[in-house]
This record gives sequence, C-alpha cells and structure tokens, in this order.
Amino acid sequence: MKTIKTKKQRLVNGKALIVTVDISKDRHFGYWRCPDGTDVKSFPFPNNGAGFSEFWERISRAKEIHRLDEIVFGYESTGSYGEALVHFMKARGVRLVQVNPMHTKRVKELQGNSPNKTDQKDPEIIADIIELGRVLTVVIPEGPAAELRRLTQARERSTERHTVLMNQLQTLLAIIFPEFLQVLKNVRTATAQYLLKHYPTPQSLVAYGLDNLTRTMRKVSCGKLREDRARALYEAAETSVGVVEGQASILLETQAILAAMEASEKFTEGVEKEMSHHLKQIPYSNCLLSIKGIGEVTAAGLIGEVGDFRKYRTIGEIMKLAGLDLFEVSSGKHQGTRRISKRGRPLMRKLLYFAAMNMVRQGCLMEHHYQRFLDRGMLRTKALIAVARKLLRIIFAIVRDNSVVDCSRTAFQFKEAA
Repeated sequence: MKTIKTKKQRLVNGKALIVTVDISKDRHFGYWRCPDGTDVKSFPFPNNGAGFSEFWERISRAKEIHRLDEIVFGYESTGSYGEALVHFMKARGVRLVQVNPMHTKRVKELQGNSPNKTDQKDPEIIADIIELGRVLTVVIPEGPAAELRRLTQARERSTERHTVLMNQLQTLLAIIFPEFLQVLKNVRTATAQYLLKHYPTPQSLVAYGLDNLTRTMRKVSCGKLREDRARALYEAAETSVGVVEGQASILLETQAILAAMEASEKFTEGVEKEMSHHLKQIPYSNCLLSIKGIGEVTAAGLIGEVGDFRKYRTIGEIMKLAGLDLFEVSSGKHQGTRRISKRGRPLMRKLLYFAAMNMVRQGCLMEHHYQRFLDRGMLRTKALIAVARKLLRIIFAIVRDNSVVDCSRTAFQFKEAA
C-alpha cells in the first residue's frame, strides 16, 4: 500500500513580511525581509519599552512601504529574555512562530560554510528557516493556563532547592552523626526532622534517654516507629564516631537548612493549592483528571506547559513541543536505533514520564501496554517513554473530542464528558 505523506503547509505567502529577532539579555537584534527578497541589515534595539516601540514602528513602516498584508514574527525558543517582546508582538496581532536553535546552528554553517556566530547574522538565518517552513507552533498561555505555567515552574524550582538542601543536610550528618542515616534512612520523615531539630547530636540523644526517645518517636510517627527502632538509634548514638570538633558550627548550619527545608515545603504546599484552584477554571481539566494515574499537579503542569491543547492541529505538534518525537540515524545497511529528540520542553517530558510510571502499576490501565513493550525486548526506561508517548496521544484525543476515560473498563474506553 502506498503511503501518502502530508504536504507541508506553506507558512509565508506573497503578502507577508518576515520579521525575526535574535534575543539576548539587554539588547536584541531585529531584521525583516519581503517576499521579493528585499531586506534590511540587522539592527539593534534595547530590551525595554522604548526599544520595543522603535522596533514596531520600523517594521510597521516597512510593511506599509512594501504594501504587505501581515507580519510573521519568528524567534529562537531560548530562555526567558524574549518573553516580554513575544507578548508585546502578540498584542499587536502578528503571527508568531518559533525556530529550534539547533536548526539555526545547522543552517548557519550550511549557508556560510563557517561556524561563525554573531547576533547580526542569526536573524537572517531564522528568516531562512521560516521560509523553509521548519518552525514550531507557538501557543502562549492565557488566563488560568498562564498561571498554571508559572506555578508549575515555581514548584519545580522549589523541589530542586529542597533536593539541594537535603543533600547538604546528609553531608553534614555524615560528619557529626553518621549512624543517624543508617537507622533513619529517610530524613524527609516527620520523625527524622523532629529529632534533628531538637536532638541533632549523639550526645544530646544519649542525654535525652532511651525511654523519652521511645515515647517521642512513637508519638511523632503516630505509632509507626516502635521501641526496636528507638533502641537502635539510641545504641548508635552511644557508640557514634561522629566528629566533635567544630560541631557547634555544623549545628548552626544544620538548623538553618532545616528551617529552609520547612519553608520550602510550606511554599510547595501553597503552590499546589493555587494550582488546584486555577485548574478548576480550565474547561477540559476533567478530561485529563479522568485518566487514573494523572492527579491535579500533573494535569495542571501539563496544561501549563502546553498552554492550550485545543490550539494544536495535530498530535505531531505536541510531540515536538514535548521533545518526544522520534528520530533515527540510518545509512546504507546500518539501521539506527529510534530515539526521542529531546528538543522540547524538559519539564513536560518529566511530567509525562512520572505519569507513565503511575499508570503501568499492577491493575492500572497501561499495565498491559507496558508489559507488551517489555515482551518485545524493550528496556524498562524505553518502555516507559513509549507509554508516555501513548499517554500524550490519549490526552490530545480526549481533549479534542471533549471526552473522558471510562475507568470502569479494563482497557481505554472513552465517553462524552458531562
């Protein structure tokens, strides 16, 4: 059977002015090009309101002089320095497109046969890529979705800070009380946190006494930790090889770390409450939450990262956004291994990967799909990525069709959302 390849849509017609910008922290470089090839030398403008106004007047004048109907504005998808400019241009009704920085680098070397990189050269290369139609769809989150994106990023940063603090705490404990980590392996628990706040050294634990320690551990852990664990910790404290010299200074830092960890946990808890509040304002959020294994934090994160699932025409566009689109390097008799590109939003991939881990557990809806991938000889990590790709397809389909997953079935069945 003959396979018909979908014809690539032409993004730029004969009445569109291509405008591109190379983005940097303090100063951007702008460029425009007409359909007949008439262009201008790239020009700098500052990253502020006056610079944006000057840039807009310049490209608007070019559009009028050359009697063009619309402006296609393109930029590289790099960092946060260009967000203000992108929102500025969106408010003026231009068509927005993104270019992968890897494409810019490749085309630049092809055009000039040189790896030379300058801010003046990049805008012209971006315009070349736009004319080729090799661009990414731009969906800027609005309203609750915009709040969810900021909250998701804030939660991720808070989690990273908490992990750093945890590693620092374990490093200090290995100096003054290494046995603590052997008895209470998880310092995230309420019991471990309480003991480190009030009795952080072997000497203070021994002075507190076994009976008191047993009662305290049982109370703080709600009965989960009994006398055997308290006795093990007490005996470890009695024979501890922890360093005494400089202990006071280490304790000062330890208490500061514990306070920072507590503040980080409270902040994350507050962020998650805000995420839940804004998620309820998304009309199709119930579609995502109908999938067993996707909770409010994951659903909110995915909507925040995507912006709006309904504004994408095909699943391929969202796969590229997540960096889950497949590629292989094959030549002649050599057949390359298929891999994901990872040229997308890393946080979106992380959310999908952990959601896939939840959905392949025993009795969950993706268990059989996961097992089938493993039976084919896939590694577990690769099988989970395959499940994440399938999950993204399902999410796109149920949002598009305004349907939910029927959890009463053993396989995926969809029904119309209420």
